[in-house]
Amino acid sequence: MNVSEILVEIRPAWIRRVANSLARGAGVRENFQEQLERFYDLLVQAVQTGDPAWVDSVLYDWSSAPTQSDLREGQKNISAVLNRMVMMTYELAREDLTEQEALELLGTLLPIFTYALDKAAHYETETRVAFVSNELADMQGKLERLDRSKSSFISVAAHELKTPLTLIEGYTAMMRDIAKSDQSSQMDTLIDGVNNGIRRLRAIVDDMIDVSLIDNNLLSLNFQPVWLNHIFQLLRTEMIGSTAHRKQTFDLRPFPGSDQMLFADGERLYQAFRNILSNAIKYTPDGGKIIVDGRLLPGFIEVTIEDTGIGISTQDQEVIFAKFGQLGNASLHSSGKTKFKGGGPGLGLPISRGIVEAHGGAIWAESEGHDETQCPGSIFHVLLPLRTEPPDPKLARLFGVTKEKEATTE
Repeated sequence: MNVSEILVEIRPAWIRRVANSLARGAGVRENFQEQLERFYDLLVQAVQTGDPAWVDSVLYDWSSAPTQSDLREGQKNISAVLNRMVMMTYELAREDLTEQEALELLGTLLPIFTYALDKAAHYETETRVAFVSNELADMQGKLERLDRSKSSFISVAAHELKTPLTLIEGYTAMMRDIAKSDQSSQMDTLIDGVNNGIRRLRAIVDDMIDVSLIDNNLLSLNFQPVWLNHIFQLLRTEMIGSTAHRKQTFDLRPFPGSDQMLFADGERLYQAFRNILSNAIKYTPDGGKIIVDGRLLPGFIEVTIEDTGIGISTQDQEVIFAKFGQLGNASLHSSGKTKFKGGGPGLGLPISRGIVEAHGGAIWAESEGHDETQCPGSIFHVLLPLRTEPPDPKLARLFGVTKEKEATTE
């Protein structure tokens, strides 16, 4: 008999044996037997035509059939099924055929099975890559929805907190008026304590609102002429009490470009640099040093804020710019903003990053690591575009007119 005749003769036994070997459960076996019959018919076509590509269609269908749970658990491996078929074919040929017929059958079928194995591996790889890509896209979508929900919660919570804050401030103001008439120093002390608490709570609420604006790309900037040396002079004045209390040195160095006018949102830059400096004061031990310096780069101005603090570990140098990514001790969350290693909600640096990036700049930190004994310190870099004209054409025309008037006056 030739190979085609042999295949016709062994068909029922081959299908029955492979189905019993591979399928589990009577219902599954019946369905799987139909698939085996289809595969066998295509196998016969491949033998008769000499073209192994006849089996491509069934292999593609099998590789596309796994469910998500099958793929996660590594089931439905078509290559394993084909290898099992080869073993069953070998056993059947050895038991039911003559030696010559077995050699002819296996010599004809093995190249086809080899082709099928290679093709199945290709299809399975494509299917798994598509599955993993879809899983990643789905996970990314879930993470984005979660981030949006957190941002929405922050926004709602912040606005809800503002209402009672306003009421407390109003009643406190009335209490202060009454205290003035009664001339009660004890009442003044109590009211001062309430006001301090209100200021801290309002600062947190304002930070939450800013984070919500940054997350939703709603942070608007008011571009005006700004001089960085003016900003840092104001910041040094504001923080002189904190640095003096901690016996720290605030070294504000004049650097190229610090006295140059650039267009930016001065109020927002003040907020961004204040957050960075507060962070430097907080994580620098008493008696330490904080240095503000910078340099001019082509098209940019770089500001560096260096401290002699406890440093930042490599894995945390990006975490600190994430929302609620503070590294302070949770037990110190109620401490002052500039107390050594004091905690906080972890919003200052993320807000600074949002403000700097809204200006078209960049911010990053570098440190040799975290060591509370050696205090390797850290350096925060802020890169800002050297914008010499306002982005708003109307504002540009306004300043153009002003310059023309000044030139005429002169």
